[in-house]
Amino acid sequence: MNSQLNELRALASKAENRRTETGIPRVAMVQGKIPEHMLAAVYEPMINLILQGSKTMTVGDRTLRYDPATYFVMSIELPAVGSVHPAPTGEPYLAVSLTLDPIVLSTLLADLPKPVSRHDHQPGFSVAATTPELMDAWVRMLRLIGKPDDITALASVYEREILFRVLQGPHGWMLRAIAVPDTAMARVNQAIQWIRRDFAMPIRVENLAQNAAMSVSAFHRHFKAVTTLSPLQYQKRVRLLQARMLMVANAKSVTAAAFEVGYESATQFSRDYARVFGLPPAKDTGRILAAMTR
Repeated sequence: MNSQLNELRALASKAENRRTETGIPRVAMVQGKIPEHMLAAVYEPMINLILQGSKTMTVGDRTLRYDPATYFVMSIELPAVGSVHPAPTGEPYLAVSLTLDPIVLSTLLADLPKPVSRHDHQPGFSVAATTPELMDAWVRMLRLIGKPDDITALASVYEREILFRVLQGPHGWMLRAIAVPDTAMARVNQAIQWIRRDFAMPIRVENLAQNAAMSVSAFHRHFKAVTTLSPLQYQKRVRLLQARMLMVANAKSVTAAAFEVGYESATQFSRDYARVFGLPPAKDTGRILAAMTR
């Protein structure tokens, strides 16, 4: 697989230190040191393949690390804090990603046999080793960067193959769970969409559970199993991440950011913020901005 990995590194070598579009639908790449506030965000459902360096990802109280030739599956939108690291020999971090499209997944699953096993109480994110077959599909996908006239005809074929190879792997159940409407993960995902859309508004877990057609206890159990967070903790993380972005990227004051994301007390906001990010908001954002100017 070394030759495949080296070719992928060469194909993705023009990536920047932010999400860099490739011209291929739903495929992006990134390279180098990424600004800290961009790594702390609500991540969209994706398959992320590490090509060089390493990355750690923390969701709730669970931290995962992934290295070259491993891939990260995130099946639902999750508030996470990431950090990237160069290779031991100094080469910059390098990765490519495929954003998951439920329609593409559903169409593919309709052509495949249904699995027997279920995974109702496992997180909706994890890391796995890349297989030669999966790596080969990624190579053919990224070669399209240099052949833009072939993208319309071939990108969808390679996307289906990448998804198929992941479906064959240890975390394929995650892709199935979000594409099949009657799974617990799919119902939790619907609740997440509601929370994400109105994150600044108060939520009632009873209403979320009712909309998910679950009892409150079952909904809470499934939600925490999938996200490692309770519904209220999830909303709080979304609010804090959004507030951090407002302060760093939009120069909002602590009080203005707190009220904009739904807090009624700037003092409570500062306490919650320091608990998650380790510093009060003003000190944390000052540290990030200073690092960006170096």
